[in-house]
Parts: sequence; C-alpha cells; structure tokens
Amino acid sequence: MATTSVESPLHDPPFAEDDKLGPLGTPTSVLDNEPELRRSLVAAFSATADAAREAAGKVEKGLHTAVHDYRKALRRGRAVLSLVAKALPKSERRAVRRALQEARRAVSTARDHAVAPDVLTNLSLDEVSREAVNAVLANAQAAMPTAAEIKQLLAEGAARAAAQVEALEAALPAGISWKVVSDGVRDVFEAAAQARSAAKRSKRQFHQWRRRSKELTYQLEVLGGFAGSNVAELEHEIEAIADTQSPAVDLIMARDFIRTYGQGIAPEAFDQLVHSIDTQLDDLMRDSRNAGKAIFQKPAKKFARRLRKAVRKDLAPSNGESDDAAEHAPD
Repeated sequence: MATTSVESPLHDPPFAEDDKLGPLGTPTSVLDNEPELRRSLVAAFSATADAAREAAGKVEKGLHTAVHDYRKALRRGRAVLSLVAKALPKSERRAVRRALQEARRAVSTARDHAVAPDVLTNLSLDEVSREAVNAVLANAQAAMPTAAEIKQLLAEGAARAAAQVEALEAALPAGISWKVVSDGVRDVFEAAAQARSAAKRSKRQFHQWRRRSKELTYQLEVLGGFAGSNVAELEHEIEAIADTQSPAVDLIMARDFIRTYGQGIAPEAFDQLVHSIDTQLDDLMRDSRNAGKAIFQKPAKKFARRLRKAVRKDLAPSNGESDDAAEHAPD
C-alpha cells in the first residue's frame, strides 16, 4: 500500500481516510510513495557506481573514453546524492560527497591529458603562440601517467564509489519525501545561479557553474524517469545551456594545462599564448552567461515551482482535469 505525505508533488492535502489510493483518476507514482522513492533513489545511486566500475573495466578498449565515462558516472552519483541530501545526517552526507569527489579528482590529470591537447591543437593562433603550444604538448607528453597507473586509479575509485552505496542506504530514513527531493534540486539550482553570477569575474566560478548545471540536468533526468515528458523538457532547457558552457570550460582547462606544462617557454611567448586564449575565453564565457540569463537569474524558488508543476502535469489524469491544479500549485 502506498504511503502519502503532505509533501507530495501531486496532492497538497493528505488523502481522506476512506481513499487510501488518492483521488480517483490520479495515477500513483514513486514520487508520491516515500518508501518507494527511497528505494528508487538508492537504486539510481547504485547505478552510477555500477557505471563507474564498468568504465574502469574498459581501459583497454579506450583509455580516454574510460576516464570520461568514469568521471561522468561519479558526477551523476553526486547529483543523486544531492537529491537525498536533506534526509542524511550532515556527517554522512559530507563523507559520501568527499569520497565521490576524491575518486573523480584522482583521474583529473588523465582527463586533462585526454582533452587539452585536442583543444590546444585546434585553436587559432599566431606562429609564436603555436610554437609555445608545441612546447607545452611535448612537456605534457613526458609527464603523462601510464595506462597502467590510470587503470589502477579507476579501479580504486570505482571500488570506493561502490562502498558509498552501502553507506548511503544505511544512513537514509525509511522514506524520502518530495520536499527532500525538491529541496535537493533547489539547492543545486541556487548554487549554479550563484556561480553564474560570480563567473562574470572568475574563471573558476564559471567552471563551478558548469559542474552544478550538469548535476542539475542529471537530477532532472532521474526525476523525468519517474514523471515524464514535462520534466524531461525542463532537463533539456538546462542541458542546452550546459552545451554553451563546454567550449569555455575546455579552454579554461587548456589554460591551466599551459600553466602546468609551460616550463622552458620564453616569458614573452608564454604571455602571448595566455593572452590569446584569454581573449577567446572571455567571449565564450560572456556568450554562455547571456544564454543562461533567462533561467539562472530567476529565483531558485521559482525553478522549484516550475519543477513541481511539470511533475503534476506529467502525472495528471489523461482527461486533463489537473492542468488547472498544476497552474495553481503553491510555492
């Protein structure tokens, strides 16, 4: 028998005692059943750990793809963790998040070596800057981790991520309410919006905006699987903005790559190369921030309300009677 809550995304008041299944004509949903929602979110978190393990086992088939898929899986894991964060003791929440973060960072150097050379090779540069790039790539090649080292790091990180599944399940209460989930989305959106605002003056904050934006899309992807097309449309909105961030984030990474492996380059050539990258980067960051303005300048409270309406529309009776209810959903 489904349990219900005043925090349901579908029904504001609790159901009447003589109607345990809710109003006639309204579909049941994992989002309206706290124990089932808990089970589904733990399963979603477990799936991200499985994906990390699978990626770690595919190094021989493609090192760069394995690293990318591994890091993407752990980013998804963090996104799911944020959905249940308010239901966890603070110490457990921090411990799981730190474990995922350290597992991702362990292969950051391998990620940089996979992406930065292509970005630098495809840049439009003058002759002096191109020679500087060639020197950077030569330095980096000599310092690149071996495939065996990367494989070991992936395997260790995947095992650590798998251990967090048990830790998460042990720390969660018997049920997860819609309010916990909604607050998790709202917190990630708010962090993304704050980073976007700060990104006007900070490359680091721009990268932070990208991370939180991707987590938001992963959260909405999970919830869209529980709800339907209206939540999926909201996910696509955020994904479209995240796509505009990718070229700038790649350049930020390439810029850091140059600073790490720029030994032996004449100072004038080094400064000229960095200046050329900064000029292109400033344009990309500005364009991306403008693309995200319509969504991320609005209050997080309003985005949470949009999500709630989207869920209610997805799970409304087919006769359309719930459309008005969705439009008048409380904040």
